[in-house]
Amino acid sequence: MTESEAREEQVLEAVGQRRERVNDAIPEELPITDPERLYEASRYLLDAGGKRLRPTVLLLVAEALADVEPLAADYRSFPSLTGGDVDVMSAAVSVEVIQSFTLIHDDIMDDDDLRRGVPAVHREYDLETAILAGDTLYSKAFEIMLDTGAEADRTVRALDVLATTCTNICEGQALDVEFETSSGVLTEDYLEMVEQKTAVLYGASACVPALLLGADEETVEQLYGYGIDVGRAFQIQDDVLDLTVPSEKLGKQRGSDLVEGKQTLLTLHARQQGVDVDSLVDAESVEAVTEAEIDEAVAELEAAGSIDYARDTAAELVESGKDRLEVLPDNEARHLLEQLADYLIERGY
Repeated sequence: MTESEAREEQVLEAVGQRRERVNDAIPEELPITDPERLYEASRYLLDAGGKRLRPTVLLLVAEALADVEPLAADYRSFPSLTGGDVDVMSAAVSVEVIQSFTLIHDDIMDDDDLRRGVPAVHREYDLETAILAGDTLYSKAFEIMLDTGAEADRTVRALDVLATTCTNICEGQALDVEFETSSGVLTEDYLEMVEQKTAVLYGASACVPALLLGADEETVEQLYGYGIDVGRAFQIQDDVLDLTVPSEKLGKQRGSDLVEGKQTLLTLHARQQGVDVDSLVDAESVEAVTEAEIDEAVAELEAAGSIDYARDTAAELVESGKDRLEVLPDNEARHLLEQLADYLIERGY
């Protein structure tokens, strides 16, 4: 077994162990009550699965900060750094609920049919119910975060981070839509969009436990930076995988971002190298594109150095994020956070 394979196995085990606990907590925090159809729709994607990467980051940060053995402490009654207990599992569910809220509304905006191997919420139910389900999840996330039992000032700061994160996600989504019809997008514009659309929720996941448990300001800031760096790397690597991983493994048509004209770090770099990105594929829809067309486009992007540029950028961001973890005690949970960052850009999908 290679070092990369061993790391992947360890990371997947750590994520799986925490995913199981988060999955058990979701029905407790978000029970299906009246009106049942609304709450069934709200729980639909949460119950359909998901890696639970963001709540895993939150729980690992809590374990690293408290310097406890992984999985040894009760997440529902977790030791704070200044005495007393905090329910960090509620915080973990809160960020996952926010993630689910964004997915429902993303699928509505993109008119997508599938999510996590099941029909999108607006397909399984209807558009009106899907919108209400997303709105319900948004508000419930704040209710759940209020229920951690942390000191009042720390809870307020955690809620402030959550609110700002939600605003940033909406701003990032708006920029992503704008960029599809803009010819003047720069790489720094893209990185800002990715930070707002994707990375901020990783940033929140990493710094919220520090706030709730009473860590110092430097630790809070560095952990937020870890989440931002790793979150940006994750999105950049996703852009690479969209072109380089076979369609059957992706679960969607390879190269769909390119066909739909989405701006990515790869295409922005390629334009700077003189590549006519708009002409890389002739297909007018994702359904019409052929594997041969994508192969040719990938070959041209490789020749321009654009795929290597994106991979190198993601790797640099991961290293920057890992460096920020030096504010944490040197323990197993911290090492798992480092390995998780590496896994996010090494995964084959």
